[in-house]
Amino acid sequence: MKNRILFLLVFCGLIASASAQSDFNRFNFTVGGGLGVGRDDVASFVGNSYHGVVGGGVNFSRMFGVDAEYMYYGLGFRPGVELSQSLTDQSGNMQSISLDGIVNVPRHFGKLGAYGIFGVGFYRRSVSIPSRSFQSGTQYEPAWRWWDIKRDVVGNIIIPQTMSSNTKDAGGFNFGGGVTYRLSRLYNAKLFIEGRYHRAYHSDGQTIVFPITVGLRW
Repeated sequence: MKNRILFLLVFCGLIASASAQSDFNRFNFTVGGGLGVGRDDVASFVGNSYHGVVGGGVNFSRMFGVDAEYMYYGLGFRPGVELSQSLTDQSGNMQSISLDGIVNVPRHFGKLGAYGIFGVGFYRRSVSIPSRSFQSGTQYEPAWRWWDIKRDVVGNIIIPQTMSSNTKDAGGFNFGGGVTYRLSRLYNAKLFIEGRYHRAYHSDGQTIVFPITVGLRW
């Protein structure tokens, strides 16, 4: 009789453990996009922009998980900056790959949930214009810094230089959080809205953006 009771307790324990392990998705996936708010130089040259993200990872429990995420962030200059700083037909973007930790708030309010996210990443910033040349003595413009144009202490180009495209790589970090709403369709996907701060330490200055993302999480 004791053996049967012990067996029953062990069996119930295994069922409870399996249930506890199955009440969350083992893997997580993210896709979304939205408005990008520029800060620092990005605010001065670009202003607000657009971005898109896609990612995937593993959940260790209902509360903790990790994911790897790719982000594309547009860095097209404002028309006024292009015109005033001789950068007509400029284009640009920043692409990043980050490894992030996710902390889900344990308590839910119906279908609503919340989470925090933080991580480190690799950021590649690229800008380009149709190739053009500048003579020594030309007045230097602030946005030219992203092309590594050399100048003297009073702000004049010191030697003839050609400007076309330039790419910078850097490490950086991000942190933020979001709110989710569980859907009854799409394999119980969650609609989310998230705000996150990204800072990359490029050699010509920090590149700071704050993307506001709307999308789906599984």
